[in-house]
Amino acid sequence: MAEPRPSRRQTPFFIGLALILAALPLGWFVFLRQPPPPPPPPAPLVVPAAAPAVTRPLELELTEVTGTVEVKEGDGTWRKASVGMALRRHDKVRTDDGSYAVLIGGEAVEFRMDPGTEVSVEELTASVSRLLLANGMATAVVRPGKRHTFEVRAAQSDAVATLHEAGAFTMSNNGQGTVAVGTREGEVTLLGKGKVVIVRAGQQSVIRPGQAPSEPAAVPTSLLLKVDWPSERTRREKDLVVRGQTTPGSRVQVNDVRVLADAEGRFERKVKLREGSNTVDVRAVGVGRVEQREKAELIVDTRPPSLKTDSDIWNQASDATP
Repeated sequence: MAEPRPSRRQTPFFIGLALILAALPLGWFVFLRQPPPPPPPPAPLVVPAAAPAVTRPLELELTEVTGTVEVKEGDGTWRKASVGMALRRHDKVRTDDGSYAVLIGGEAVEFRMDPGTEVSVEELTASVSRLLLANGMATAVVRPGKRHTFEVRAAQSDAVATLHEAGAFTMSNNGQGTVAVGTREGEVTLLGKGKVVIVRAGQQSVIRPGQAPSEPAAVPTSLLLKVDWPSERTRREKDLVVRGQTTPGSRVQVNDVRVLADAEGRFERKVKLREGSNTVDVRAVGVGRVEQREKAELIVDTRPPSLKTDSDIWNQASDATP
């Protein structure tokens, strides 16, 4: 006897049951499975830190050395200078008679030292150079196109000369309170005893001990120089005192040796002459770079006068007899 066939009503039931059973794994995956942990955030991009820039201390380099030039560094010892040496804060440099030196600070500044000059470095930065002029004469330059302040103070005085932009000026200091400034290019601010004057190109100003700067005046076309030469050019003494007067603030040399001139420009130096002919050369240079010279030829003859003998006297008497 044949089995009865399932009824048509049961067919949808079985189809639905089959679908439910097939959907169970998918439902578990969608609704019951724990979601996987979120992936870790991407590691931040690490840029290697740039190595700190090595900042070299600012310095002034000796680019020209003529004659005897010396440098004093931190240990307090004066040493012979040479081209390429660097000066930093608190260092000093000096030139002997007949010697010159040029200092360069990068591409911005230049400092030219005359004979018999001493300078110390007070401050050096990218924007400011400050020097102390102990004595002598020097020229400060800020080159065109460079933003730099160049300041020079005078020892034994409160005088300060400042160049705030491109230009050039010369400053002298006798070390006893007499200071002079002459400007070649640009404008220089000169301060002394609470008074400020502006020294423009082609002008100069003088500060005497205890006084304020004089009103700027045009650089003279000629420089005062008077020397008290001896009336007799033939002399028996080898010692000669050279006295004279020049424009205050000028640098004076007698036979290439620097001589101190006072607040009125008076100077004096003892010169040792040699037997025979001597040339005595006096030279004055102003802060306007005007120069004046005087020379004298002196003859020293220390030989005793010749003594006349009896025969000489007899011969002279005979010659006189008619």
